Amino acid sequence: MSDIARIDKWLWAARIFKTRSLASNACKNGRVSVGGINRKPSHNVKVGDVVSVKKSPITYSFKVLKTIEQRVGAKFIPEVYENVTEAKQYELLEMSRISGFVDRARGSGRPTKKDRRAMDAFIDPTDFNFDDDEMFDEE
Repeated sequence: MSDIARIDKWLWAARIFKTRSLASNACKNGRVSVGGINRKPSHNVKVGDVVSVKKSPITYSFKVLKTIEQRVGAKFIPEVYENVTEAKQYELLEMSRISGFVDRARGSGRPTKKDRRAMDAFIDPTDFNFDDDEMFDEE
């Protein structure tokens, strides 16, 4: 076992991406960084590096515990990396799940009438009509 591994192979082997080509494309498109710097697929990671992966709408962070280039079973993943993603990121993920209609998946068709109403309510909340006289009426 070596002390270093290619970042695209490590991302695939650690089951962060389903395929190595997806991991490689993520690196090429600037969605993977090590130490705050975007890296190419051929960049080597070592034990102790913190790898950040942008998967919309949040950025996951993983601390490398073991450098591997061969895919392992899911039960061995805790030995490979430690998830150090900030709690704020998960709150952002939960908010996007709750609001669901904000980022519709491409090809999911037109919004239903219910979706449209929810989007309209989100974009243009209920107007509060206050008469200036009533609001500032001093009695």
